[in-house]
Parts: sequence; C-alpha cells; structure tokens
Amino acid sequence: MDFDIPSGLKVAVLMGAVGQERQISLQSGKCVADALRKTKLLEVIEQDYQPASPQILDDKSIDVFFLVFHGEFGEGGDMQEICEKKNLVFTGCDSKASRLGFDKMACKKVLRQAKLPVPDDVEIRNPEHLDTVSAKLRKMGPACGELACPEQGRRVEPKFVIKPIRQGSSVGVRIVQGAENAKIAAEKCAGQFGDCMIEEFIAGREITVGILENEVLPVIEIRTTHQFYDYDAKYNDDTTRFLFDTIDDKQILQKINDVALKSFNALGCRDFSRVDMILSGDGIPYVIEINTIPGFTTHSLLPKAAAKAGIEMSQLCLRIINSALKRVR
Repeated sequence: MDFDIPSGLKVAVLMGAVGQERQISLQSGKCVADALRKTKLLEVIEQDYQPASPQILDDKSIDVFFLVFHGEFGEGGDMQEICEKKNLVFTGCDSKASRLGFDKMACKKVLRQAKLPVPDDVEIRNPEHLDTVSAKLRKMGPACGELACPEQGRRVEPKFVIKPIRQGSSVGVRIVQGAENAKIAAEKCAGQFGDCMIEEFIAGREITVGILENEVLPVIEIRTTHQFYDYDAKYNDDTTRFLFDTIDDKQILQKINDVALKSFNALGCRDFSRVDMILSGDGIPYVIEINTIPGFTTHSLLPKAAAKAGIEMSQLCLRIINSALKRVR
C-alpha cells in the first residue's frame, strides 16, 4: 500500500503515563516504535510520558504524536484533550470518543441509543446504589432470573459480571453467581476502583473485531482456560488461543461485522479501535466494550487481525499515522 507520508517525518510514540496498565502501555509503545523504525521512512522518538513532565508536547519538530496509552489518563480523553488544545496531530480517537469508550456505562448508553445489542446492567456510582442492587438484579430480565436446571431437578442462581466503569485490560473484573454475591463483589470493586457496574452474564463465545479506517478486520474468537479473557489470559498465558474463521454462518458473521462497524461509528471513533463482544447461543453479538487504544503487544488482537488481513505491523502503524495526517491536510 502507498502512503502519502512526507520524507523525514518525525513521530513521537507516547506511552506509559500512570495507572494500573502502565507496564502494558510501555510494551505496546515499544512494539509500535520498533515497527515504525523498520520502515526506514520516519524519525521515531520513544517517550515514557509523565503527565507532570509534558515538555515533549512543546517540541515543534515533532509532526505526529502516536498515542499508545492504556488506562484512564492516556486512554480516557485527558491526553487527547491536551493535544487538541495545543493543536497537535495525534493518532486515534478524539477526546469525546475516548471518554465515551473508556466509561463503560456511557459507552453502553450510546450503543443502546443506536439500538445495538448490549447486556443489561446496574450502575453503582455511590454507596446508596448498593442498597437497591439485589432488587434491581432480580428485575434485570429473563436472562438474569433464576435459571432452571432440569437435568438435576433444581434451580441455580444466575451469574453476573462485576467490573470497574473506567478500567481496561479486564482489571478488576470478576464473575460471580447469585445476586447477593454480586452485591458483595460490587462493594469490594467500588472500594478499590470507585464507580462500578454489575452486568448480566451472557453465556457464549468471546470474539473481538478490529476496525481500521472504517475497514472491518477479520473476526477473532478467543478461547482461554481461564473463567474469561482476564488480565492474565491477555498478557501472560501462552495457552490462550486466538482463532480465525471459526464462524461458518455467513449471516451471523455479517451481523457481527455490522454491529462492530456501527458501534465504532456510533461512538465517533476514528483511525482504529477494537470492539469486544460475546456471541450468544442464539447468534446475537452483544457488545461488551470498545477499546479506543487497543494493545499493540505481541499478544494483542488488533495487530493479529490486521496480519490476517495481510497488513503487517509496520503497515498497520503507517496507516494509522497516514489517517491522522489526512485530518490536517
């Protein structure tokens, strides 16, 4: 693919920042910088960015800032807003889409307005919300009512997913059984992370769809020996499997692609993002979250999907830069 990138372009890859996903961000940033250097087209600077020392943003010799942050400050809109105020050219979503994507409840509200499938949930933003959690969970819907277990002649309590509203990489996510256990887990989650949510557990296949410049990349199905695709399964467990071409039904595949692209556009994303879903047994792709700066490590899914589409890592990073440059031409 040809890129309209000026010779000698100077790119600063910003990574690190603060928060629980700092180390993953550093890994992602190094992978991006290495990939860009391989092209021999650019001058590349790696910067472990610290919010208290933002001097690099005032370097007028830098043409593009490639943002590779995971976590609240760098992924949740703050960094993007700083770049916007300084009129800098930067990769990825703007501050508005970043904030929406990083706040799982705000994201789901936008997706619901767009009539896209998302799991039911209960929002917990203050201690008073915990007082009514049990009653709300019982009213959440058929999927979260008591589930019959005819094989054993008994009924079992439903599962729920507890997660912080503003964290990535599955940090703080737990799956528990029963409304009372969900309430206890939510109280712990709120104590550690602040605002949290309890979500209806959707039984099904974990899938993810990368979007690159409004192009839908091949669907990846994730299979792990863990209870779900948690932090350890993402970054440390080499037995986690990432599979392509596992969905044979073309109508379901088309539905997945449509939901992914509509979600990307409903949120106002640009350049690239990744849409995580659960494909239920009845073929509904429920959107779990949208990652506006997904990982770029060797374990990461956007580069894997791009490679499957014939776009190797260096090309992927160049396309993202090219997309950012197009906005200022």
